Amino acid sequence: MRTVSRRIRLAVFPLIAALLAVTATGSASGAPHDGYATPGEVITVTTTAVGDPGNPSVGVVPFTDAVYRSCADAPSGCVTVGRVAYPYQIGRLEVTVAQWVAFLNTADADGRDPHNLYDVTESSTAWPRYGQIDFDPRATRGSHYSVAYPQWADKPYGFATFLRAARFVNSLDNGEVLSISTRGAGPFRYTDYRVRLSPRTETGMYDLARRAPTRTARTGFVVPSQNEWIKAAYYDPRHGGTYSYWKYPTNPGVFGDGDATAPNPTVLNATTGDVTNGATQPLATYRLSGEPAPAWCPAEREPCADVNPMGLDPTTYASLYQGSLSTAGQARTLSPWGTLDQGGNAVEWTDTLTPPPAGQTGERVWRRLHGGIANAAAFQLWPSAVGLQPQDNAFFAHSYPWLGMRIGRI
Repeated sequence: MRTVSRRIRLAVFPLIAALLAVTATGSASGAPHDGYATPGEVITVTTTAVGDPGNPSVGVVPFTDAVYRSCADAPSGCVTVGRVAYPYQIGRLEVTVAQWVAFLNTADADGRDPHNLYDVTESSTAWPRYGQIDFDPRATRGSHYSVAYPQWADKPYGFATFLRAARFVNSLDNGEVLSISTRGAGPFRYTDYRVRLSPRTETGMYDLARRAPTRTARTGFVVPSQNEWIKAAYYDPRHGGTYSYWKYPTNPGVFGDGDATAPNPTVLNATTGDVTNGATQPLATYRLSGEPAPAWCPAEREPCADVNPMGLDPTTYASLYQGSLSTAGQARTLSPWGTLDQGGNAVEWTDTLTPPPAGQTGERVWRRLHGGIANAAAFQLWPSAVGLQPQDNAFFAHSYPWLGMRIGRI
């Protein structure tokens, strides 16, 4: 029986937003796969092709409003980002709640959660404003998890850790590809992969027995690397922007002008989270300076802002928990390679390992993340926003509802 004793006793200390500052179709029939008694559910993931192999990198100093042709031209602390030597594909959208639920019911068909894929705060009862997924211990095998309310189905999954993302990728990579279809859309090339997910999550592209798992194969589904992610978001093969890099995943912007050329913030339907100002381009789900963060609350749970599962004082809670995830893709603004929502909405994991921040010691494994979140300021959308987190941060998985992921394919 699944235990919920993993509920974390949280000290009352604030989240620091600046630190990080598609469709799923259930399948209950079919022959067994991978030696398991129950076949996996079927999802479709859509990728966009990223070409121009060997593109130039650019230099950035973390969280500064500039890019440099090389680090020789930059202040100390510069790192080079964005160069990828090979063609690859990256998810057109973030992984959605419906896709994640299909994965949960495949990977944890018995509802026992041995790999920490679910936290109690993800439920609509524990956290009405942000709870995306409900768990029913009495449900039949393969159906313990469900989308909390229909409005959540096409929102980005928001409680990812890197290890959760790696297990999702392993399930894809070990799964059965039922069909592949490719289509053009202007300069972009999209590929739809219809995949029956596999319950095998511990090996595949990533060996989860390793302390710091890295890619084990040269082809297959992956969590994008930092350079793969940055290239797809910012590198313009038509050489717009500065040194061929945009300031935002939505538009070239102007480096050095603060948020003057930032995208417009989305306006969300108050009860569905759908974007209502999609014609106002460029557009991203984030908090523009001096304005409230885009927000919504499921109609079934109104009012929900007063439910505070962390036990923070009301003023602190209201300050920290602004901003909601919008329906994936509805901001409509494309990156140079045709992706959506790489700026704002949910911050996204990469599989790039990085040293811990200054002053941190211990055995934790740290990874890079990118993209800003729904309540982040514009600087979190810059290519220099090279955030980092431990790969399995239990505190954030419990209390930070904007941690997302996007798949890649090499």
